[in-house]
Formats: sequence, structure tokens, C-alpha cells
Amino acid sequence: MTTRVTLISPAAGDAQREVRFDDDAPLSEAGLRRVRAAAGGLPVADRTAVSPSVRCRRTAGELGLPVESAPELAGCAMGAWRGRTLAEVAEADPAAVSAWLSDPGFAGHGGESLRELCGRVESWLADVAGASGRVLAVVEPDVVRAAAVCALRVPVDAFWRMDVPPLTATELSGRGGRWNLGLGWALGRP
Repeated sequence: MTTRVTLISPAAGDAQREVRFDDDAPLSEAGLRRVRAAAGGLPVADRTAVSPSVRCRRTAGELGLPVESAPELAGCAMGAWRGRTLAEVAEADPAAVSAWLSDPGFAGHGGESLRELCGRVESWLADVAGASGRVLAVVEPDVVRAAAVCALRVPVDAFWRMDVPPLTATELSGRGGRWNLGLGWALGRP
């Protein structure tokens, strides 16, 4: 019984351009144009899932996917840092930013640690592995990174060594909880 999970990163919004901890802002006009141009090239799915953020729901809708939110696929909760730029946080508390980048268990911002995010995504992957077929999920880039960490069974600090561009697909395929990882193809190309 093989399960294929295609994780699609959303189109860009202003938060990415500004290097801002997600504040649930909408897609930028350029992001909307790119997602509309990519629509129609996705494989048929048996199931879909969408991170609850505005940009993931909008991306899914523009791609023609059902837009029912999956809270377990939310991006990492950033607590007091939400909506602030990385530069603002680094200026106010450089030690906290350093801890966040070096300690996967850090949650000093009052949100979720990377270790907690990876655990949540790993639980979701275990659930979807129980049924064969294809799952399409539009998820935040940090969820894609967490899924890759889990699939490869690498240390959580490998999270910081992966880039996930907007509107790319990463595929996990496997059975029995063992995953193969297909990295970031641009939407519109298989």
C-alpha cells in the first residue's frame, strides 16, 4: 500500500518579501498572478489538506482545490513574534533569535518550538500513511521543511538547511512509515 503526499508551498505574500513572521496577510498581486498561471497542472488526489493560513487557503482555491483547513498543518506558531520582521526581533532580542536558530526546543517567543512543529507534522504523516493513494496538501514552507526532516529522519536542526520556494511541490512517497523524498518541482511541471 503506497501513499503519495504532495506538499505544495503557497504563492508569496508580502510577509515573505519583508522577512516577516507570518501575520496571516493575503497573497501579493504577483503571488496571485503566479498561482493563477500554475493552476491546472496538479495530479488527481484522493484526499486534500490545506494549512489554515490565508495564503494557503487562497493558493488552494486558485489551484482549484477544496479549501477545507487542516489545523494540524498550520505553520509554526510564533507567539509574540508574529507579524514582526526578523530584523525587528533581532534588534530587540538578539539572544532570543540566536537561541531560536540554534536550539530546536526554543519557544521563548511564547509559541511553538521547531521540535514541536516537527512532532505535529510527523503525527500527521503517520495518519496519512495508514491509507494508500495520493494526498495533495497546500502548506506553509516550514511545514514542508518539517515533513522533510521527518521523512529523512535527520536531526531537527537540519530544518534550517532547506529552502522551500513559493509554488513548488515536494513529494513524499512510501509505505509502512518509510518515506522517499522528491524535492521541490515547480508547479506546472510534473
